[in-house]
Amino acid sequence: MDHRIHQLHNHPLQQQSLKTSQPAKHSSAKSFQTHLQEAQTQQPLKISKHAQKRLDERNIQINESKWSEIQDQMNKAKTKGVTDSLVVLDDATLVVNTKNNTVITAMGRKETNHHVFTNINGTIVLQDS
Repeated sequence: MDHRIHQLHNHPLQQQSLKTSQPAKHSSAKSFQTHLQEAQTQQPLKISKHAQKRLDERNIQINESKWSEIQDQMNKAKTKGVTDSLVVLDDATLVVNTKNNTVITAMGRKETNHHVFTNINGTIVLQDS
């Protein structure tokens, strides 16, 4: 009888241990890369139906350059962890969701006197100089 240990190359347990002992390739690197690219690309600013209705009812006019500035500031707020923000303009106040890049509601500045804003975790103040 031969008392030497023979290596079995096709044994299922050995194959399993070989699979687990090899360093696994992490898909998180690709996932991180994907998230980084998504964060760097600007999503277009959306205006909810409710916000559009409020803008129309209250005759609030915001020009393209101001919308662009709002979007830029929303992106900056998003990088700082802000998800819901109050945007204060000279003649209007907007509540925005930076995560979805959406204007949720709008009101005139005079309406905001003695008003409490809830469910926001950041404020963006944009005033004309």
